[in-house]
Amino acid sequence: MFKKVLIANRGEVATRVIRACKELGIKTVAIYSEADVNSLHVKKADEAYLIHGDPVKAYLNYYKIVDIAKRAGAEAIHPGYGFLSERADFAEYARKKGIEFIGPSVEHLRIFGSKIESKKLMKELGVPVAEGSEKPINDLQEAKEIAKKIGYPVMIKAAHGGGGRGLRVARNEKELETQFQIAVKEAEAAFGKGEVFIEKYIENPRHIEIQIVADKHGNVVHLGERDCSLQRRHQKVLEIAPSPVLTRRQREKLGKICVEAARKIGYYGVGTWEFLMDKYGNFYFMEVNPRLQVEHTITEEVTGIDIVQEQIRIAAGMGLSFSQRNVQLRGFAMQFRINAEDPSKDFVPVPGTITAYYSPGGIGVRIDGVVYKGYTIPPYYDSMVAKLIVWGRNWDEVIRRSRRALGEFVIRGVPTTIPFFKKILNDPEFVKGQFDTSFIDKKIKEFTFIQETDPEVLALAISAAIAAHHGL
Repeated sequence: MFKKVLIANRGEVATRVIRACKELGIKTVAIYSEADVNSLHVKKADEAYLIHGDPVKAYLNYYKIVDIAKRAGAEAIHPGYGFLSERADFAEYARKKGIEFIGPSVEHLRIFGSKIESKKLMKELGVPVAEGSEKPINDLQEAKEIAKKIGYPVMIKAAHGGGGRGLRVARNEKELETQFQIAVKEAEAAFGKGEVFIEKYIENPRHIEIQIVADKHGNVVHLGERDCSLQRRHQKVLEIAPSPVLTRRQREKLGKICVEAARKIGYYGVGTWEFLMDKYGNFYFMEVNPRLQVEHTITEEVTGIDIVQEQIRIAAGMGLSFSQRNVQLRGFAMQFRINAEDPSKDFVPVPGTITAYYSPGGIGVRIDGVVYKGYTIPPYYDSMVAKLIVWGRNWDEVIRRSRRALGEFVIRGVPTTIPFFKKILNDPEFVKGQFDTSFIDKKIKEFTFIQETDPEVLALAISAAIAAHHGL
């Protein structure tokens, strides 16, 4: 096992990795920008190193990051998610310098960095895929020919990167002409490459993903699925494990397909195979995310398996600590991405200073976050300030418990998405499990938002602050 690990990330995910390392008896090294001097991950790590300059580039300069790892005596680097987590050149450089990259092979990072290459590979392995182009395109005429062949509506997607950026839908040729140019520009702005591909658009699908864990000795298991259909502008906001609509047979079949695909290519580390499911229960491969997912937490809650610890163990050359028969899904879990955004103003990000903070608790409630009273949210990064994870023995219980937890959650000083989630949890269709990827975009027109101040909960927050001040 490693003795010291550097976390090449910030905020919530850096803190999550630090916690896993502490339980494994591993010393941790944090890096931080000038904007993150007061970030909790800096305080929690055993050592922390400042990277001067641009607050975003600080987390992207892998030459400097690897140099810090060498100087600090770290044997491995955990990239978290976002930033450098899927960069094959980073993994390759770190390993050349004698630092293990906690992630899959360089080859697999390269393959899955291209949606087209990964789709071709999965098709060869028997994984179901949607019809579409088999190479990157940036020519409108070629796009028209492909769209005509597979039939409208079609989806125009960035060939590189992820997160829903550079994704547009065209229902006819006229829309294709407009949306194609927009998608190309978005892809170039987000990923530095304006290449896109065309794919048959699946109307109102569910977004289902399978969590894979594989060691370097050929052992591969899946940890069931997550339902990530609750999205706004193709960005996940609320995730659920397991899906309330998948049958056991569907889960086992899809899980087996993904396990076999991972085993055949010699994949190791953690990875997520993402699919769209149509209204007939057919699955269509989208992409593989060869890294830790933001929503890994809900899979941990329903399986009891620490995915980050397994990730570290695998990188150290150890075998999986469990087999497929040990994986049992228990109850339901939901993850709410609490963002510093104003739902009443089209979810515009609002950085600022937290003036009051009180987190919910009780059985089945988990908070993964790094903000506190007095913390100033920097304007340079993602707007997520915390992840609220709630577990229940069944669907009804997880909804009721989530309502209670959101009711207790107090964040003041900046608007948040808490009122937005309260609306969702009280929507009759959601309660029945009747939702797809279009759900939020449709419902948002019906919702009105008020950044409520619950007097009772606010009083609890004030009492807690007074008690802390007096050392009670």
